[in-house]
Amino acid sequence: MSVESIAVALVGYLLGSIPFGVIVAKRSGVDIYSVGSGNPGATNVLREIGKPAGYLVFSLDFIKGILATTWFMVPIFSVSGDATLGLWGLPGAVLGHTYPLFAKFRGGKGVATAMGGLLGVMPGCLLIGLVSWGVIFYTTRYVAVASIGFGLSLPVCAFVAYWSSDESTGQGAKLFLATVVMAWIIWRHRSNLVRLREGTENRFERKRKH
Repeated sequence: MSVESIAVALVGYLLGSIPFGVIVAKRSGVDIYSVGSGNPGATNVLREIGKPAGYLVFSLDFIKGILATTWFMVPIFSVSGDATLGLWGLPGAVLGHTYPLFAKFRGGKGVATAMGGLLGVMPGCLLIGLVSWGVIFYTTRYVAVASIGFGLSLPVCAFVAYWSSDESTGQGAKLFLATVVMAWIIWRHRSNLVRLREGTENRFERKRKH
């Protein structure tokens, strides 16, 4: 583990620790920890405050992931031109989002941030994951189920796209990272799985037109 990889992981953690859900909710006069599921992620913000706020939080969390996996490529920082360093930035950002330094380590589930990070290091797998998320969500109307499906698609895609290909740079690391992200997403949704089993999980219902 090089000094550069440690630096990228640390910056990723700090970027991930910016609690946009808490900030946006507070600007609307809401303590996001005390409403709905109590989760400071985009889904709870959307449910409790509204779509504009929820989409804004999702976008900002997504951008955190992008920056965490690409900032060191900008010439002004002169850290490295090695794109594989982003494989350290992504888990750093997801960990920061989940256990944010700037919000008493009370964070979200990391899906939006993971998506942004994947755009920087595995864009093809992000696309497959987003398609999986969309199909599952519009079929079931459960965000948690769609997010878990997104996670499950990642190691499958990484295996097909990298491990089984002739690409030699970081192929094993990408498959390992995709598997870790999948496991992390499932772990963070364990309470949702319990509620799904009990039939108490919140579901997005389509609004009927009158």
